[in-house]
Amino acid sequence: MIKFDYTNICNTVIGEAGLDINQCFNEYAPKVQEIITKLNMSKDKPGSWLQWMNLGYNEETVWYVKEFAAMVDGRFDNILVLGIGGSALGAQAMSEALLKPYWNILDKEKRDNFPRIFFLDNIDPDQINSLLDILDLRKTLVNVITKSGSTAETMSQFMIIKDRLYNLLGDDYRKNVVATTDKQTGILRQLSNEEGYKTFVVPDDVGGRFSVFSAVGLVPLALVGIDIDEIIRGIKIMDLSLKNTDIYKNVAAQNALIHYLMDKKGQYISVMMPYSSRLRYFSDWYVQLWAESLGKEFDREGNKINNRPTPIKALGATDQHSQIQLYNEGQNDKIITFIRVDEFDTEIRIPNIFEYTGLNYLGDKTINQLINAEADATAVALCDYKRPNVTIRLPKINEYYLAQLFYMYEMQTAIIGELYNIDAFNQPGVEQAKNYTYALMGRMGYEESANELQNKIQKNKEVLGLS
Repeated sequence: MIKFDYTNICNTVIGEAGLDINQCFNEYAPKVQEIITKLNMSKDKPGSWLQWMNLGYNEETVWYVKEFAAMVDGRFDNILVLGIGGSALGAQAMSEALLKPYWNILDKEKRDNFPRIFFLDNIDPDQINSLLDILDLRKTLVNVITKSGSTAETMSQFMIIKDRLYNLLGDDYRKNVVATTDKQTGILRQLSNEEGYKTFVVPDDVGGRFSVFSAVGLVPLALVGIDIDEIIRGIKIMDLSLKNTDIYKNVAAQNALIHYLMDKKGQYISVMMPYSSRLRYFSDWYVQLWAESLGKEFDREGNKINNRPTPIKALGATDQHSQIQLYNEGQNDKIITFIRVDEFDTEIRIPNIFEYTGLNYLGDKTINQLINAEADATAVALCDYKRPNVTIRLPKINEYYLAQLFYMYEMQTAIIGELYNIDAFNQPGVEQAKNYTYALMGRMGYEESANELQNKIQKNKEVLGLS
């Protein structure tokens, strides 16, 4: 199991900035027990948006994904994932962590004959054109992911690429497309039925940011040879552990409560700082999970709260040289989470070639020792400045432990949402901008919004004297 160390959050270590952890755990034990029980009892209830808790037990999906991966094995040089937000971040974070570094520039033999993988997760025209300039679409399997089928970013990408595929391959282009979308409804489902695309299902009651263990994440991961059976095994082990209603034995509940209480003390900025470049995109996934789930204007009773938990991403040891100065001596409004890897896949020894200089202390040590020494040293230095921090330890980076990490954070988010008494599974603040985009682009049915938006833009210009 991965390990969670909250030593550096305790008031015995960082004084008044910290918590009397045993007192806090004891005080909130009944509430935490109630929350965990409620979540597990509600996960099968339609409309609860908790079906992500069951994804580790969906053997049928795993079987179909593995069957498809075997069926297309050797047919494609590239996998191109079209998606945005939760449709891309989970698989991107896991593939970045689990594949060999610099995967896409390794030769095929070093990739064990598996394809390269690309994520087109934005609509920057320069990025799109540059990628399409280097990809041979005839040898590319395109995985388009959107539950509604109306996501403007993803579907505009697909329209561009579908047109190019058709010009290259004619009706056979459909063999280069796999769609992950709603089971029955939506534009992409309709297109898939009409065009004959291979499809996978985005499950009901699973939000995008919680979808990594559904076909949304498993399909692209399986296509590049990642062991999804080990991912499922990791989820099951962590799920079993997190069913424990005793806060002293439930790491997700511990971390949720710690962040909740630190927010109440003024440390509402949550910094995610893994000491591994392979976990860089885990921080991106975490930022979306935390921000969309917890940044709510109202609680469940309709009270205006403008909830403030704010996620920040950092990377150790890189950001010791860009952010730690602020964290140590700036406003004490942050809680830092370090992720430390005990055993890296490889080892590099530092040669002792400058023996008579001030660098001889590094000679004959390993880079592995250095990066973990920096992680430990930074945590202790933060404590010297009375800055709260916690550490998650991964024995190593593989499918099993990474699945535990992702699932722990999903459950932690659900628990802290209950502590805040908010809906952690909606995102009303995102929808307004989507509607304005539809209006500006001339989507039918949004004419009134378009007029309203243009009036607002004009009024703001008039106020500034720019009209």
